[in-house]
Amino acid sequence: MKLQTIVCLLAISGLGACMKTTPVQSTTTSSTPASSKVTTATTTTTTAAASSSFAYGSDVSWLTQMESSGYKFYNNSGVQQDLFTILAGKGINAIRLRLWVNPSGGWCNLNDVVAKAKRAKAAGMNIMIDFHYSDTWADPGHQTVPAAWSSLSFTSLMNTVYNYTQSCLQTLSSNGITPTWVQVGNETNNGMLWPDGQASTNMKQYAWLINCGYNATKAVFPSCKVVVHLANGYDNTTFRWLFDGIKANSGNWDVVGMSMYPTAANWSTLNSECLANMQDMVSRYGKQVIICEAGMPVNDPTDCENFLKDLIAKTKSVSGGLGVFYWEPECYNNWQGYGSGAFGSNGEPTAAMNAF
Repeated sequence: MKLQTIVCLLAISGLGACMKTTPVQSTTTSSTPASSKVTTATTTTTTAAASSSFAYGSDVSWLTQMESSGYKFYNNSGVQQDLFTILAGKGINAIRLRLWVNPSGGWCNLNDVVAKAKRAKAAGMNIMIDFHYSDTWADPGHQTVPAAWSSLSFTSLMNTVYNYTQSCLQTLSSNGITPTWVQVGNETNNGMLWPDGQASTNMKQYAWLINCGYNATKAVFPSCKVVVHLANGYDNTTFRWLFDGIKANSGNWDVVGMSMYPTAANWSTLNSECLANMQDMVSRYGKQVIICEAGMPVNDPTDCENFLKDLIAKTKSVSGGLGVFYWEPECYNNWQGYGSGAFGSNGEPTAAMNAF
């Protein structure tokens, strides 16, 4: 099934549009990409409280690279185990995996993601796939178009985002993987796939690129929840600006995703601001919310545990709060210069992981 969108243009003192999504059997390619024919963003109010399937999550995207470098993992009794076994023992029930288009070295490409997703599924965990739509890190300051896509027109870029997203998800499906969530873009505070999808200069094109990923996801996994993810979950001003812009340009999403990286000195204040932002996102747009990334310095595990317990409780209190994911807890001994893991130098989980 391929999602096509029928667009009717009505001229009454200007140009308006009525849009709806209709599944049809099709293998043809039109001059305007199916993914660009955006669907209308609906705002059905979320009434269900956080469900019993609340995601206690971890992003472990570095895992296979760490293992190839000789890293091993141990439970708190000092017994070497597979990382997924250790995480499950700490209450983790969901795994997040980033996906890069053509990364140097191959780590976090589609084959690598499939391998990790199979292990997560075997461990009985739900899965979030995080499309960066880049060959490398995408974040508020970096949204670099994949090298192979750099010369594409905007119409071709939309087609490519749709086809790439659909192809990757079909590969996961053929390997028995059904993700619970799919992120279209990573920390897209100012859009993605710059300059075409830079929100501050062309919000419409950013919204249409979101719909390319949204429609492709629904074509493969109709029940999968599509996440639009921003950094700084306490920054309500930026969240309102971006999601108001997406909505005004008929962008579609199911879940508002957030990152939270406080310090020992400010986590309580930022968590309270994040709670207010989550509540606003639910009431303003009728969408669910999820913490896609959270972390604190590894050398402060007690404060990190308290931060996470509080963040989990606050997310659960929100109608539509879906879960909290720690970002790369398995990192230890300053892996890749990252100092906010939640495993000690002995390769065992710190107290921070008790929060789950």
